[in-house]
Amino acid sequence: MARLFERYKSEIMPALMEEFHIKNRMEVPRIEKIVINIGLGDAIQNVKLIDAAVNELASICGQKPVVTKARRSIAGFKLRQGMPIGVMVTLRRERMYEFLDRLVNVALPRVRDFRGVSPKAFDGKGNYAIGIREQIIFPEIVYDKIEKMVGMNICVVTSAKNDEQGRALLRHFGMPFRK
Repeated sequence: MARLFERYKSEIMPALMEEFHIKNRMEVPRIEKIVINIGLGDAIQNVKLIDAAVNELASICGQKPVVTKARRSIAGFKLRQGMPIGVMVTLRRERMYEFLDRLVNVALPRVRDFRGVSPKAFDGKGNYAIGIREQIIFPEIVYDKIEKMVGMNICVVTSAKNDEQGRALLRHFGMPFRK
């Protein structure tokens, strides 16, 4: 079982029950899934970027990502419907906790001039989104084999009812919010 999940059951859940005066354990906010998305607009000219992004995201997450395709054609961007323009992966259960653990304790501290993540990036329903500019902050990525620096969007979906509960949940998991 993932180390973070054990900590959630033993420490975080009782703390959240006390903080929000929750009586039923099933009402306590929890992380449901983490979605990681890499958009590759440059893949229109160079299709090899998709393969590189698939391999990098697979090594970061430990799960094979899905190639996302364009929904409609946009002539101004020379984009046709069905062209591959990104990769994404949805993590649940153990892989989700393993990824969150590595994100909080290893990857985010490696960001240059890191002062914490924004505490305002919640969507009103307790879900949190974070953007990362370069994939090299993850130790699984070998710097010499990178074709192109790509950023990624990481969305943490929670069962929280509001932003306050979502923020408290992620704070207990160790997310380094800016003061």
